[in-house]
Amino acid sequence: MANPKPRDILNHLETYLAKRDGVDKLLKISRYTTKIILASSLIPQTNPLTHRLKSFESSVGVSRKAFRLGKFVQDINSLRASRHDSNRGLALLLILAYGGEGVYYFVEQFVWLSKSGLIDAKWLQKMSAWAELVGYVGSVSLKVRDLREIKEEEACVASTIEISVTRGIACGGEEEKMRKLKEKKTMKVLSVLQDLADGLMAVADVRDGKVGVLSAPSVIASAGLFSAIISTHKNWVSC
Repeated sequence: MANPKPRDILNHLETYLAKRDGVDKLLKISRYTTKIILASSLIPQTNPLTHRLKSFESSVGVSRKAFRLGKFVQDINSLRASRHDSNRGLALLLILAYGGEGVYYFVEQFVWLSKSGLIDAKWLQKMSAWAELVGYVGSVSLKVRDLREIKEEEACVASTIEISVTRGIACGGEEEKMRKLKEKKTMKVLSVLQDLADGLMAVADVRDGKVGVLSAPSVIASAGLFSAIISTHKNWVSC
């Protein structure tokens, strides 16, 4: 089978930037890169650039919240699509994942209005952090479950390939299936790592930054940048 023609890089970039998540993750990279620079003390606190970087980081943070307007609707639709699932354990995880994330995105709209100065609702930030944390607990649990299923399927396909090779039967279709399963597993592992990094930041928000050695600004900022890079990669591959 002929290899597919590579996509034009500018067309791919246009498609990527047309998505809300694409722009949001680029902003996330900018924000947490700035946080790392500020946390590293590379620039003295007395340097005027430090103040400008802090202002930039804060502005980007508020801008990212604007990109989440209405995003909770996708979680409502995900819950609606899964409401007929008869597996109670899976249903609970779906409620935790999509419900927590949905509440988080819904509350974030008011947090954005608060940070923009339109309303006074700083207390909502704690609710937002708790909802986000619940969402990540559900999301990680679902993805770990998916990983187990992928590994089981891999084992089954590997067994079929081994039997085919032993009998001298062509197994090109199974090898292609194995390749796709490996790619799927890699993306799923990256998603788990991303959720764990974001979960660490959610824990820090819930506990007002008091998470022991992991509460260091450089660690939290690195977790944010790590998550942003994985998100950017996933969105780039999928568009």
